[in-house]
Amino acid sequence: MLNAAAKPLVKLVDRYLPDPYIFVLLLSIIVFAAAVLFEQQGPLQVLQYWGDGFWGLLSFSMQMLLVLITGFMLASTPLVTGILNRLARLAKTAGQAIILVTVISLIASWLNWGFGLVVGALFAKALARRIKVDYRLLVASAYSGFVVWHGGLAGSVPLTIATPGHFSETQIGLIPTSETIFASFNLLLLALLFIAIPLVNYLMLPKERDSVYVDPAKLQDAPLPQSDNARPADKLENSLLLGLLVGFAGLAYLLQYFIKGGTLNLNIVNYLFLFLAIVLHGTPRRLLHSLQQAIQGGAGIVIQFPFYAGIMAIMVQSGLAHSMSEWFVSFATAETLAFWSFISAGIVNIFVPSGGGQWAVQAPIMLPAALELGADVSRIAMAVAWGDAWTNLIQPFWALPVLAIAGLKAKDIMGFCLLQLVITGVIISLVLSFA
Repeated sequence: MLNAAAKPLVKLVDRYLPDPYIFVLLLSIIVFAAAVLFEQQGPLQVLQYWGDGFWGLLSFSMQMLLVLITGFMLASTPLVTGILNRLARLAKTAGQAIILVTVISLIASWLNWGFGLVVGALFAKALARRIKVDYRLLVASAYSGFVVWHGGLAGSVPLTIATPGHFSETQIGLIPTSETIFASFNLLLLALLFIAIPLVNYLMLPKERDSVYVDPAKLQDAPLPQSDNARPADKLENSLLLGLLVGFAGLAYLLQYFIKGGTLNLNIVNYLFLFLAIVLHGTPRRLLHSLQQAIQGGAGIVIQFPFYAGIMAIMVQSGLAHSMSEWFVSFATAETLAFWSFISAGIVNIFVPSGGGQWAVQAPIMLPAALELGADVSRIAMAVAWGDAWTNLIQPFWALPVLAIAGLKAKDIMGFCLLQLVITGVIISLVLSFA
């Protein structure tokens, strides 16, 4: 059984994986040294890249913080809490809980990656309130569904190359999603992962003596403090009319947006979560109480994302990401280019954890290589996309919102995710190479 294989990995990660903040500091030093040694960049020049790029992810950092906060606020409404609890009742055993949370996370992540991150973590908490199950594996299972996002409806690479005016249009033209997201090889890959990932998570379920449980009482939301309406300000804070008026106005805009053909993106997901939370909480006071609980988990995002922006700037500006990708392409053939594109994208993703940013770095290398070798361009693009999504399993960058919601640390889940990395990597490689 895979629980025997997972056990040493869990112990290894628990012992040696530092806090994600330490991880990003070590990555910063490694990338700095690599740029100096391998790209012959001067230390002062690399320092300039790092400092100039340090705030390059401010907008994205705020988006990710809002994913955490708005998702938490929505999940703490009576309606959503009730839905999650009813879904949680479908699981009667620990094994069923693991499979159920994985499937829900896979579906949600395929629809939209931000939605998947929040829904998976919140559903894991709902299950843990009802079922005695290893909480580390439960949350790891919720996060593992995230691996399919770049092959889904919100995949940034396939959507980019299907959009008129994209930066590679003169080379490859427009590639419709029928050749990427809905291509037969991608649908086969999704089908296999929808079977394999829940099964692997189920088989990793530790024995009773090795399991780590959580007290369900610790997962309950703090009660709303009592308040009277003695002051006019209290009456405004407890005004149902005020909350509903603003909330429904926001939802009306959203309806208009979709009627006009708008698509789901991270800003729209956050917007939807926020205004649904406003409506479903009813009063501003209830919403603000939920906000106070949600904001406590956002510290990791605030402090770490600027460091990742600095790392990305060094990787791109020094040419390190370009050289790394070129090295993999140098010994590829038309038949093996998809595999090496996948592997190189997985490695680059550790240092450049941004789907769109990574495509901007690797497309100028992978696309000419595909055209020169006569490889399938759409498959190569999806290989980069899947490589980007694959190593998210061991990249704390994307796990931060999940960990904040669940109340865990990266070392608690990454041992399980490491085994998933190996198994999903084999599946993705085989399908990209031979299907």
